[in-house]
Amino acid sequence: MFDYTVTTDKDFSQAISDLKQALSDKKFGVLWELDVPGKLKEKGVDYQGEFRILEVCNPHRAKEALETEVRVGYFLPCKVVVYREDGLTKIGTVRPSILVGMLDKKQLQAFAAEVEKELVTAMDKAK
Repeated sequence: MFDYTVTTDKDFSQAISDLKQALSDKKFGVLWELDVPGKLKEKGVDYQGEFRILEVCNPHRAKEALETEVRVGYFLPCKVVVYREDGLTKIGTVRPSILVGMLDKKQLQAFAAEVEKELVTAMDKAK
């Protein structure tokens, strides 16, 4: 599976708040938060769903990855999404191990698995 997604009974805002705290506990900062419906509305497009994209980064991990393979920058920062579907709040991300697999750099596989574990742990804690 290319992604990791959890479902929570929390409301949308609480899930985002708890996710930010869980990410911070794992040394990931939120660099940017995109309110997708709000941005689409600015462009004249009406989208009724709730959907946020959080661009997150652990700066020490990012530096290490870039020093190993600069093309990792194509995948940075990591994106974690929060959205509502079928009355439930979901939190998900694309697995870093899948992304770095496209670069064919074996030394990045273990690194990506570690980053993925940290993100998964934070998402599990937030649910």
